[in-house]
Amino acid sequence: MIEKSTGESLARTRLVLGRVVRRVGGRLGVFLLTLFLLMAAFGPALAPESPVEQSLADRLQRPGAEHWLGTDEFGRDVLSRLLYGTRISLFIGVISVVIGVAIGGTLGLVTGYFGGWVDQIGMRLMDILLAFPSILLAIIVVAVLGPSLANAMIAVGVVGVPHYARIVRASVLAVREMPFVEAERAVGAPNARILRRTILPHCTAPVLVQASLGLATAILDAAGLSFLGLGAQPPTPEWGAMLGQGRAYVIHAPWVLVAPGAAILLTVLGFNLVGDSLRDALDPRLAATFRDDASRSLRGARGGTPRKST
Repeated sequence: MIEKSTGESLARTRLVLGRVVRRVGGRLGVFLLTLFLLMAAFGPALAPESPVEQSLADRLQRPGAEHWLGTDEFGRDVLSRLLYGTRISLFIGVISVVIGVAIGGTLGLVTGYFGGWVDQIGMRLMDILLAFPSILLAIIVVAVLGPSLANAMIAVGVVGVPHYARIVRASVLAVREMPFVEAERAVGAPNARILRRTILPHCTAPVLVQASLGLATAILDAAGLSFLGLGAQPPTPEWGAMLGQGRAYVIHAPWVLVAPGAAILLTVLGFNLVGDSLRDALDPRLAATFRDDASRSLRGARGGTPRKST
């Protein structure tokens, strides 16, 4: 039974990944994310210099053979700071999404399953959080906790909580009255078991799509906090902090801002493209579209369309 379940899971995973890379946007997104993951994994080893060591004699040098992306106002190599910052920015995004999924997913499961006053209180609280613009809510949380990288991750995670709570709650409401859930209740299964073993698996697809899109939002919000001086503190080589520290040199040394700005843009674009492709791949209503695309690709590989039978 376990081997059969594992085999079905692997087969479905391959099917979904195949659908993702079948789209042009999905392939581009996977390429961008693979590139930044490699930068995060091997960037510190490839960085030509220390990201925090200052050399005022080399300050604001233009991109050249010695410094491929130039230097900043303290003579630090921009390429080295960019490579080190990749790991920090991706780590911020992942931790923030984990916080949002853990808190919001649990809240959505409980409120959707039990309903009643639990649902009313939980959802009204989520409505209050959604009333604030995301960056404003993050600023409020950081103002309470204090400016730091860890608190910025908590703040961005809190911003994502209501989104995951509402998505999970909607999935729970769709399945909690299904016959297989009623059967679990009829045999006396505890609520915790029903939530964990029966209902939670039906919530994974929408949460997975929202998490992939939420990673882009988390990285963008964290960069905004660092830009305002509420996130990563100097001399941490975080992309938003690099933008904030270099904004005074946008006219005389634009290369200080171009590199981290382009990195944020491409990372957010990659996650959004993958998220959109993943949403389409997991949508059963589009299954026929993927089958038609696969059939056309197969006919093209065989060198033409099959002959119609008479």
